[in-house]
Amino acid sequence: MATTSSSSSMERIMSLPHSTVNLRHSNVPSLLRCSPKAAPSSFSSSFMSPSGFRRHIDSKRFPIFKIRASSDEEETNESVARIRKVFSNVKDKWDRLEKKPTVFLYGGSAILGLWLSSIIADALDSIPLLPKFLELVGFGYIGWFVYRYLLFKSGRDELGSDMQALKKKITGEEEE
Repeated sequence: MATTSSSSSMERIMSLPHSTVNLRHSNVPSLLRCSPKAAPSSFSSSFMSPSGFRRHIDSKRFPIFKIRASSDEEETNESVARIRKVFSNVKDKWDRLEKKPTVFLYGGSAILGLWLSSIIADALDSIPLLPKFLELVGFGYIGWFVYRYLLFKSGRDELGSDMQALKKKITGEEEE
């Protein structure tokens, strides 16, 4: 008897427009005990059976890739040789280095700086309206950069020459 009353109340609720649906706490348990046969057919059509699921997998939208692992002896030997060469180069450079504690100091300082900058960024992000303001500043800078360096040919040429000069300065090559 409870099943028929819950199915009729379910049909009444489903036939009402969404703006007038008014669920009370007493209706919720009766809706949950509703059998699948009492549900309208529109709900049962959205259920995807395992055979329907298989159909979607086999379709061209979701292709199944069959991957098989294989290795050739030559490819394996070449990759191992390359890895050994990289490690030997790193080891040689490390052995030629005279100030090894300086490398650890710089590396530790870089890690500490990244950690502190992450803490500062999280603190700034928690201030109301500041992230949106900084986002506007970033968009303004992007707009200025595009106008200054990318929009006109003379700006693009200037940016290219600046990048070449910076590259030479970093690599240590002298301009003549």
